[in-house]
Amino acid sequence: MSLDWIYYAISWILLVWHRAWDAIGVPDSAVLGTNWAWILAIIFLVVTVRVILFPVFVKQIKSQRAMQALQPQVKALQDKHKGDRETLQKEMMELYRKEKANPLMGCLPMFLQIPVFLGLFHVLRRLDPANGGKTLYGWTVGQFESASAAKLFTAPIAGKFGSTAEELARLGANGTTVKVMAGILVLVMMGTTYLTSKQMILKTGWAEDPQQKMIQRLMLYGIPLSLLISGAIFPIGVIIYWVTNNLFTLGQQQWVLRKFPPPPNVTAAKSGTSGARNPVQPAKTGGLFGRKAAPPAPTKPAAPKVAGPKPGAKPVNPKKGRPAKRQG
Repeated sequence: MSLDWIYYAISWILLVWHRAWDAIGVPDSAVLGTNWAWILAIIFLVVTVRVILFPVFVKQIKSQRAMQALQPQVKALQDKHKGDRETLQKEMMELYRKEKANPLMGCLPMFLQIPVFLGLFHVLRRLDPANGGKTLYGWTVGQFESASAAKLFTAPIAGKFGSTAEELARLGANGTTVKVMAGILVLVMMGTTYLTSKQMILKTGWAEDPQQKMIQRLMLYGIPLSLLISGAIFPIGVIIYWVTNNLFTLGQQQWVLRKFPPPPNVTAAKSGTSGARNPVQPAKTGGLFGRKAAPPAPTKPAAPKVAGPKPGAKPVNPKKGRPAKRQG
């Protein structure tokens, strides 16, 4: 299957935004070693894609809320069919179908952005001055040469941590500068990717469903760690896109989570008890960076209970030190 339509779409959006910033007056030449018109074009490529996908993102949040509300029923099925994984999966799929909850909806926005990422990766990888197909995907020769010379703090946006000496020579770049800039951006990319997943888990809590919990762990730890290796082959422009996308996600998730807050602890509401075994884990409220919540106010200790007198013991005069009254 040809992906040319994706390459044409990504190129068109980039070129439209570059022309827009050029028309506004953003200089095409380097300022502080950076060609801001091209950097802003990549950033607003993110904005364009995220605005288009915003309705899908809202559906993702609603689906996650529905999945969280079903956790007590999922837990009951797990206890009922313990040891019978096949029956458990059938019952859970039937429950999701009946309640119109989709476990895969949580990953849909990420999957829809994969073609955009691949398209930008391909387009920026082609920005080699030695490339003969400069007018491919709707580019003019002037636009191609301008983009291939574009830099972020003197590091070309087409360069990458793993660029060869020949590639760096054609881009007119210093190898040390490219490695330092790419390395910093990869670390920022890993950190912001981790924070986007942590932000969601802090608000919703860990899922009881093993399949959902495995996806949460993969999103939280697996993907950021994989970027440490794969980031070496990403052009700097692609890393700029990824970091911008993560920052956009952090802000968007914060807004949506306030608009659609997580449901209360359904288990406690249904059972009416707070000491049930293995309750649904509540969402943490300590903040994105793990700040601890304020400790609860100290409670006044209860007065100690006074044991009653033993049978046969002599009565104790409560008014110690006072003379006993004479009986008349």
